[in-house]
Amino acid sequence: MEDEREYSHNRGTELAKKLLIVDDSRVSRMIIKSKVESLQLGWDVLEAASGDEAVANAAAWAPDYVTMDVNMPGISGFDAAEQLKATLPQVRLVLLTANIQESSRERAAQLGVKFIQKPVTAQAIQQAVDHFQAAP
Repeated sequence: MEDEREYSHNRGTELAKKLLIVDDSRVSRMIIKSKVESLQLGWDVLEAASGDEAVANAAAWAPDYVTMDVNMPGISGFDAAEQLKATLPQVRLVLLTANIQESSRERAAQLGVKFIQKPVTAQAIQQAVDHFQAAP
């Protein structure tokens, strides 16, 4: 019986991609979620209010894609991104942040994640979705 549930769970995740939105701003999470849902991609959308919450639930949630803010309470988005990539090496991650300094862009490049500047606009979210959909 347990094997059947595991099979059913795995089969379901193959059909629907999972997007994890990590941002301490509830408004930012709502805007991202609303825009992604309006694109009718059929993705399951999960939310975390901090990098700590995202990292703690990463294995159970197993997201395919992640949008990550940088400045949040607890661990930074950079540290959370690094930990998520170690736990889930196949995850496609976008840093969606107002930290536009060159050092932030360089850190994103070192982590192998896409950097997209806030504010959370339709264009910024479309850039993230395009990056996710270009995944091999």
